[in-house]
Amino acid sequence: MSMITSLTRMWLTRSVKPFIFTDEHEESLPFADCGGLGLYVHIPFCRSICDFCPYCKQVYDEKTCGRYIDALLREIHMVGGQYPGKKTVTSLYFGGGSPAMAADRLKEITEALKEHFEITEGIGIELHPDDVKPGILRKLREAGVTKISIGIQSFLPKYQSILGRKGADRRALAQALAEVPFETVSMDFIFALPGQTFEDLKSDIETAFAAGANHVAIYPFIDFTFTPSRVRAMPKKEKQALLDRVTLWCQEQGYARDSIWTFSSDPDARYSSMTRDDFLGFGCSAATLLRESFKINTFSVDAYCRRIDEGKLPTSLTINFTLRQRMVYYLFWTAYSTKVDPKAFERFFGRPLEKMYGFELWLARLLGFAELRDGIYHMTLKGAFYYHYYENFYTLAYIDKMWGLMRKEAFPKEMRL
Repeated sequence: MSMITSLTRMWLTRSVKPFIFTDEHEESLPFADCGGLGLYVHIPFCRSICDFCPYCKQVYDEKTCGRYIDALLREIHMVGGQYPGKKTVTSLYFGGGSPAMAADRLKEITEALKEHFEITEGIGIELHPDDVKPGILRKLREAGVTKISIGIQSFLPKYQSILGRKGADRRALAQALAEVPFETVSMDFIFALPGQTFEDLKSDIETAFAAGANHVAIYPFIDFTFTPSRVRAMPKKEKQALLDRVTLWCQEQGYARDSIWTFSSDPDARYSSMTRDDFLGFGCSAATLLRESFKINTFSVDAYCRRIDEGKLPTSLTINFTLRQRMVYYLFWTAYSTKVDPKAFERFFGRPLEKMYGFELWLARLLGFAELRDGIYHMTLKGAFYYHYYENFYTLAYIDKMWGLMRKEAFPKEMRL
């Protein structure tokens, strides 16, 4: 697995140099010239911990959460205050954890961000099904939230049991969502669970749209080494057949596909915190992607608060990209949307896509992974599956290693990938 990702990295970056992250610490973030900039805020608190979840989180404690939000507000002003005036950004997303655990202070957070940023495409937030209640939803609306993503995982009892989740009450969801509407209501499901069939996924998707969703996400199950989950992933051939069948069925129903694993019944419904050219991250484990660097904050709530108390940014690791490394990062996450626009690539890098990766694009078309239509590269069904497949390798070779280390050390000295 590491051999595949290493060889791919070396080929695409035209270098044997690994991705080297260091504890380099800078108090200035050069985001002034970034276009298409997004914002992300991480709230790491949950009522309980799900075994399958790899994200930075801890059990909610009122005092700790209060201290964390106070530090988060100071981080926002420390970064936002570096830009004279207001910086235009595309969007703001809250992730976790369960961000609704801080529902009473979300308006305070969004108002702090709006002092420094002009948000043009709305505000999204991830929710646990237990938080989809009219009172909480109204607080989100008051904070300016326009998009919600509900982590259902599955409506079916057999998979809720496997994942250690209790069942979501679809009637209560529908009633709450009808009472407090949002521009986008997305529901997340896990795909490729053991024994999962097309009928299982079809049932979940139909139930989601009937319960008030206008957007669904079907994320592949990934077995992270540091999570205690004992769920076994589905074999490759079964996974490809299932993904292809679900994709074709969704397209037959007229659902728009706006990324590798998302479909919507309303073409205007969108929910994606990843597909941004650049982004600023606030809070524990939040990442910041700039033109020439990638930074990630410490995973430790206590260390995060202490660093902010010292008047310093909570950056844990930083990589300064070579040009080719940045291009690979750009293409990987742009391909998540199922298409790559050569004109957008050239605007961003000042170099033609075909000149930099002409052979790879020719090979992708030859192998049936992509098609060129109207000057844009579109991923095929086969290409979408292999993106899924390779993303699993990428996650285990890079994200698993990074997050595994940062869960143990608040500020590691170096990491090589």
